[in-house]
Amino acid sequence: MHRKLLIATGVALTVAGVATTAGGAYAYFWDQANADAIASGVTIAGIEVGGLHAAQARALLDARLVRPLQSPLRVEHGGHSFVVRPASTGLKVDVAHMVDAAVTLSRNGGLADRVLRELRGRRLHESVPLRAALSNASLATFVDHVATVVDRPARVARVVPVKTATKLRVVPSRDGIAVKRPALRAALAAGLLRFDGARTLAIPTRVVHPRWTTETIARRYPTFLLVSRETFTLRLFTHLKLARTYRIAVGRSGLETPAGLYDINDKQVNPSWHVPTSAWAGDLAGRIIPPGPQDPIKARWMGFWDGAGIHGTDDNASIGSAASHGCIRMAIPDVEALYELVPLHTPIYVG
Repeated sequence: MHRKLLIATGVALTVAGVATTAGGAYAYFWDQANADAIASGVTIAGIEVGGLHAAQARALLDARLVRPLQSPLRVEHGGHSFVVRPASTGLKVDVAHMVDAAVTLSRNGGLADRVLRELRGRRLHESVPLRAALSNASLATFVDHVATVVDRPARVARVVPVKTATKLRVVPSRDGIAVKRPALRAALAAGLLRFDGARTLAIPTRVVHPRWTTETIARRYPTFLLVSRETFTLRLFTHLKLARTYRIAVGRSGLETPAGLYDINDKQVNPSWHVPTSAWAGDLAGRIIPPGPQDPIKARWMGFWDGAGIHGTDDNASIGSAASHGCIRMAIPDVEALYELVPLHTPIYVG
């Protein structure tokens, strides 16, 4: 009886061993047959690839990832529109690397872990990020092109004397626009690598404010002089508003006061007269006449161009006419008053 029990036990163990061996062999062959299979729950760039073999996953990614990424991207601002083609930016999508990574994740753990996971239908919940690259140089070139078209420089406010030198006109300022180049490069990179959204982007820009605006331009010109040869007047503007008007004499025919825009570059009290080396000066040419009765430059001097300037005169009868040798004559009380109000580098326009 005892001998029969031992024989029965041995037979049972032998049968169990054979079953275990058969099961192990089956598990091994199943695992080998699925060596490139991706476990359930694994995604690549957000696309579910679980249950697929590597070749199937590559085909799926080509259809749902690569092809959408190869479609053009449009960027717009106002009336400007640009199209960037991914191939021109050096787009490369490494599908093979992503699929290999998904397979590697699927085969983590031992054979028993993979078999039990399959039998129990357990998901891995693993994700492989998008692996793609763009050429930074190509993106920068495209952004530079966009900026060349879209950028608009700011226009500073300007002061323009009217031709007759009787008024000042302000040319209004205008804000400019500049493309935010780093922001556009970042938006392009994100947009070109987004396969499931809109393929149109707004170009990021910023407002460029001018240094001098219509509202602030007056601060740039605390003083401004206008000399009208036609009306024999000199006008003093403070912060672009008319402050004083003076009667003057200007250059006679052939020795006209030079027209144009200058600035006061020399100021002197009771100046000497440096006689120009001109034919009209006769024997006085090249001499320096000190202050006194022989010096026609009375009281004050405000030079602005090549020997021409504003000065006082005791020949009041000449005021209101073309009588000088090119300078601007003023009555002595007037030139003394003006001198105190006009700093160096004050703009002066002779019209």
